[in-house]
Amino acid sequence: MRVGVLTGGGDCPGLNAVLRAIVRKAERHYGDEVVGFRDAWDGVMERRMVPLTVETMRGLLPRGGTVLGTRRGSPFDSANGVALTQATMSDMGLDGLIVIGGNGSLSVACKLHHEHGMNVIGVPKTIDNDIEGTDVTFGFNTAV
Repeated sequence: MRVGVLTGGGDCPGLNAVLRAIVRKAERHYGDEVVGFRDAWDGVMERRMVPLTVETMRGLLPRGGTVLGTRRGSPFDSANGVALTQATMSDMGLDGLIVIGGNGSLSVACKLHHEHGMNVIGVPKTIDNDIEGTDVTFGFNTAV
């Protein structure tokens, strides 16, 4: 499989650690390929990506922030944003997209799945710990 990943919304402790875990599991356990999109949804729509491998993620576990950058916004903010997102996934041969984000990013991911049939997985992150259906989001305990 070939999977894309993005970090959306505000910065939060643990983003690099989550990216590292995704890449390690995908590559080492499943033999999958992971590409990261820079600056969240903007990177998907503009096809600004970087290959993520176990080797490129080495040493990031203790580093804060996100090597991909993060930004607020959504494909639904522009008239052709959803079409650009769908085209990126299709043209790049992506089987799915992992969205690491809070309420905003995960709502967008949910809408893309339900209304447009896109394969997405959401990873809840927020320093506010306010994602419905989760007991504790990563980033919350560190922020407290």
